[in-house]
Amino acid sequence: MTDVLLELSQNSFARKLVAGAKLPIPMPERLTRPSGPITERFLEGQTVLVSGRGGLSEVLARTLSRAGATTQVDSDALGSAFAGAAEAYGRPVQRIAAEPVVADPAKKPSKVHALIVDATAALTPRDLKTVYAFLHAQLPRVAKSGRVVVLGRPSAQASTLAQAAAAQALEGLTRSVAKEIGGRGATANLVVVAEGAEARAAGPLRFFLSSASAFVTAQPLQVSNDASWDNSDPVEKPLANRVALVTGAARGIGAATARILAREGAHVLCLDRPDDDEPLSIVAREIGGTPLLADVTDPGTASRIANETKSLYGGLHLIVHNAGVTRDRTLARMSENLWDQVMSINLEAVLRITESLLEHGTLREGGRVISLSSVSGIAGNMGQTNYAATKAGIIGFTRKLAEQVKGRGITANAIAPGFIETRMTAAIPIVVREAGRRLSALGQGGHPEDVAEAITFLATPGAAGVTGQVLRVCGGALIGA
Repeated sequence: MTDVLLELSQNSFARKLVAGAKLPIPMPERLTRPSGPITERFLEGQTVLVSGRGGLSEVLARTLSRAGATTQVDSDALGSAFAGAAEAYGRPVQRIAAEPVVADPAKKPSKVHALIVDATAALTPRDLKTVYAFLHAQLPRVAKSGRVVVLGRPSAQASTLAQAAAAQALEGLTRSVAKEIGGRGATANLVVVAEGAEARAAGPLRFFLSSASAFVTAQPLQVSNDASWDNSDPVEKPLANRVALVTGAARGIGAATARILAREGAHVLCLDRPDDDEPLSIVAREIGGTPLLADVTDPGTASRIANETKSLYGGLHLIVHNAGVTRDRTLARMSENLWDQVMSINLEAVLRITESLLEHGTLREGGRVISLSSVSGIAGNMGQTNYAATKAGIIGFTRKLAEQVKGRGITANAIAPGFIETRMTAAIPIVVREAGRRLSALGQGGHPEDVAEAITFLATPGAAGVTGQVLRVCGGALIGA
């Protein structure tokens, strides 16, 4: 499905014409997306500016140096924290150059890939002034498809009212920055790190700085020690020797997820209904996976999956609950059958399969449960009471499950896609489809691969500190929370 405005925006003449005529036509920037598997030195040749004097200096130094970044800091104190790690990776840290932000066109400041602000030491609203000052001076330097990452503490763990206010203020700030830089195809996200979970911030930081997060912006992500058994941190092929099950894998987001999980080393069991035998087999054969034909609404499917996967593979490391349907009608016109069908596939099957995997011990300790919610489940949507109810139900299921399984090192998270270019959205009337694309910070729809990249991140050891979370892959949609 072609996005005409996105294609038109790649023509420099068209962009100048629209800008010169001051026409109210959005010209989105094409996003930089992954071209292959995760690599350790994904920031090779990229400049990252770092500010702040919080508790994450050492993590930042190790993560950025290991990723191959050229790092510039805004203080001698921060430079000292970076020195050891940077030198170990052959990456001497630099001081931020005193370049003017507003200057003669011939002396424009050089562009950078990312800005990182460690605001974990912000204890009062007044402390936020340093965040403002750094971003005010450096935000114009963020390149196309660049990144801004803010690091903070949970407001719920604050010891004073002022600290709670400062911590929560970072979310509003970051969401707003995302709206300001989205026209460049750039993103801004917030990593909220609990006390004692500092070492676990590296994985989320890598994800938000990478091209894998191209369609994730204006999002807060909590990092905790709630599920902390997995202490390994392989960057390349992080899912090697792991077995994953993806439901609804024949096409769309499910097929993209199966491919990207396999790209990162997982053996993927691709499950879909018997009627989709042909497309499912094509996907499974392409990635060296295993096709499983089953109807998730059949009460016997859950125990069959649990028993067979345990017998054949010794258990699962990961399940992705992706299977889902829409049967749209306004509530007054919705038949009981349409309500029941959506509820059965989108929510009841997820509960039944997960409970069976846990009951039979099929989901391994340190495993992952990742479920597809939706922005519709957060914000609601006209004509989708059944769908929105199930996707909101997934969020409640995820949060409760995370509490129940954290003692086994298992994490449970949800992904909430926004407008994604799929077969389903292609059938939407053009006016509604255009609104869905443009009403976001990035001004365009996402790809199934964008959702799959986020799912894959949550499946990796680097996401061991992320559980009970809802990560929106929505391009900073203006609707929802």
